[in-house]
Formats: sequence, C-alpha cells, structure tokens
Amino acid sequence: MLTISLLTGNAITGQANMSVLVQNMTTGEVIDEYRSGYVVPPASVMKLLTTAAALQLLGDDFRFPTTLEHTGTVTNGVLHGDLYIRGNCDPSLGTKGKQAFLYQWIKALRAYGIQRIDGAVIADMTMLDGDAQNPNWLCEDAGNYYAPGIFALNYYDNTMNIVLRSGPVGTPAVVMNTEPKVDDIRFINHIRCGTITYDGAFVTGLPYSHERYLTGSVPSNLGTFGVKGDLPNPGLLLAKHFTMRLREQGIAVEREANYIADYNPLTPPRTLIYTHYSEPLGELIRETNVNSNNLYAESLFRYLGTRYGLPGTIHNSQEMLRDYWRRRGINVQNAIIKDGCGLAPQDAVSAKTFVQLLNYMARSPYAEAWFRSLPVSGETGTLKSLCAGTELQGRIHAKSGTIAGTKNFAGYIDMPSGDRWAFAVLVNSAPGKAKNIQYVIQQYLLDVYRRNQ
Repeated sequence: MLTISLLTGNAITGQANMSVLVQNMTTGEVIDEYRSGYVVPPASVMKLLTTAAALQLLGDDFRFPTTLEHTGTVTNGVLHGDLYIRGNCDPSLGTKGKQAFLYQWIKALRAYGIQRIDGAVIADMTMLDGDAQNPNWLCEDAGNYYAPGIFALNYYDNTMNIVLRSGPVGTPAVVMNTEPKVDDIRFINHIRCGTITYDGAFVTGLPYSHERYLTGSVPSNLGTFGVKGDLPNPGLLLAKHFTMRLREQGIAVEREANYIADYNPLTPPRTLIYTHYSEPLGELIRETNVNSNNLYAESLFRYLGTRYGLPGTIHNSQEMLRDYWRRRGINVQNAIIKDGCGLAPQDAVSAKTFVQLLNYMARSPYAEAWFRSLPVSGETGTLKSLCAGTELQGRIHAKSGTIAGTKNFAGYIDMPSGDRWAFAVLVNSAPGKAKNIQYVIQQYLLDVYRRNQ
C-alpha cells in the first residue's frame, strides 16, 4: 500500500515521531495504519478529549453560571455589606471587550432594591485553587495571550493589548498603554526595533503578578501597534470595571474593588441577587475547537475537575478526564494527560485513542453539536488552509494541533459513498515549517481518499 509511504518515505516526515490511523466507521474497516498505538504529543488535538467529555457530562445546553451575592442586609436601598461576583469558570465573560452584561447586572441590583453599597465589589475566585498557571506548561509561554492564567472568574479573554510605538532601528520600542487599562502594571521592556518585518515580541509573567517582561524585536518605524499578553488578575479587573460602572450609573460604592482566591468553607453566608448565564456549552465548544481557544479549553478542563472536590485542582482535572474516558472504553492506559488544551509538552496520546473517541462521539446523543464544533477543511477556523481547492475541501471536519516541528489532525472524512471515516494523523519532531508538514499530510489524506472512493 503506497499511502503511508507518503508520510514515511520523504525528507520532511520520514524520520518524524508519528502515529496514524484511518478507519471506516460505517464498516469498521481499517483503511490505513502506522504505529497507531504509540503515544505522541497531540498539541491542540488534546482539546478533543476535553470538549467531548464536557459535552457528555454537561450537555450542549449547559450554561456556566456567574452569581451576584451579598453579605449583610439591604435597608432603605443601602447594602450594608459587600457585593460578591462568584465565578464558576465561565471563559466568556467580557469576551472581545463586550461590556453590555455589566449594565444587565446593574439593572438586576436596582430591581433587588440596591441604590448604594457601603462595602466593596469583591471577585470570588475560590472555586479553583490558586494554581492558575498549569505547572506543566513551558515557562516561556507564561504571560503570553495563548497561555493565560485560568481562574474561576475569567474576563476580557484574560488578555490585554500592550500598545507600543516603534522607532528607528536599534532603539527600544516604547510602551504607550494597555487595553484594557491595568492599574499598577509594570513592564521591564527589552523590545528593540529591528529590520524584521514581523512581530517578534514576547510577553512573560505569572498570574497575580503585575510585572511583565517584554523581549524580542519588532519592525522599525511602524508607529503604534499592539502586542497581546495575559491579564494578571482578570477577576479583580472585572470587580474594578463593575465598580466604575455602578458609580457612573449613580450607585455609590463606598470601598474599592477587591478579590478573594482562597477557598474557605466557613465563610459567612451570602444572599443570592442574580445569576448570569453564559452562552450554551455547544457554542463555547465550537469556539474552542474552531479557533483552538486555549482559555476556553482549559476553563472546561478545570471546571470538570471541580466534580472531584472543591477547590478544583489541576490534578483533579487530570484524573477526571482520564477516568471518564477509561470508564467508557477509550484506551487511555498509556496516555499522558497534563492539561486540557495541549500546551503541555508532556501530553501524549495515540492515534488509536483519538479514533476510538471519534467513534464514540459519533454515537453520542450530542453527536450533532460535536460535529458542528469542528472546523471544516478549506473553509473555517484552523482548517481553512487544509485541502483548500481540492476534492477534500468541505469533506473533513477535524481538529488541528500545531507546535514547533509538529502538525496533527484528527477528525472525520465524509466519503461520496455516504460512509464516514474517523482518522488521526499525528506528526511530531519533523524538520521544517508547519506549512510544509501540513502539505505532506494533505497529500497523504488526498491519496487515501482517492484510492478508496
């Protein structure tokens, strides 16, 4: 069979660490296979394990609740106590900077009878432990927008835009401001303006710390432009923004915003005022898989861990995901699960495991929402360039995964006969650029398709 030799017999992927399996789900026939039981780093294909478990456990119509609660009493329009925003891992609060929900919260407070708060607005982030940065992620990723801290209260995509101004070659880029504004942020700036034509700047820092290191290079004489980094404390920023909006709308707040991060089962009782709900989980999972959103995937991962106990821990999330799929007959015995999004370089999953998962989800009550969550070849999301303009455009629904030297795909191929195939092609430690690795994989998929129509 020639097909697998397209991967094993060329200079780009021939010496790579690979695991490959293509199976006709309709007949059960194995179409092609190469080291399918060997585990390799899945990169963002790991999101399939996370989003599938979330769909199965929670349902596609599940909505993350965020509650407004108060201590003390309300008398003659005055809250004699504090107003709490209790987070439950919703990744979508304030996404893309949207603020309309804050005015809905203000409307709810007024309906409750609150006209003044003699305490503070406090962000309650105690549903998760204080380990906001997964210790299995690389230090060089911490602080970048794609590897933000994960909190019980996430806000503004946990991302800030650092506005820089570039000048002549060799001069430092000047930090102008951040969007949104972050009080007390301190930048140690080593970004230089160079002759490069691309953004080569990096942001490094840790959750809760208001210090960020800026390194690398940017094009010279570019004017102002943005570099994205993570928000140090999104829950606190949300509490500050809500405090500002309350004051602007005529509801006085006596003290400044604050946050709590340590779980304490003996906290004073609170009274529920209002519950805000996210979009349905089916929509959140579509954002996760189509755009490979690490914040969304990791928030789902951490939320699932809370089913093992509070506060939620990364260890509980790891064990929850492994146990869930093991109990459903998915072979995760040799899999290494360190996170939910695939950033951890220690993650390792086989092609066989992913194909088993894809078969399982095709029979799920949530199969339609699951299938809809996957990007489409040549058309949407991270698959927009895969097989574009070929006979496989629009026929592949799959998740991709990309890191240095790695290009992975796992999903479904719809055949003209009406059969549906499940496949996983995981290629690691290959030389060259990701686009070149993808081209080889594309040629492989086209060859398999053409030979088996």
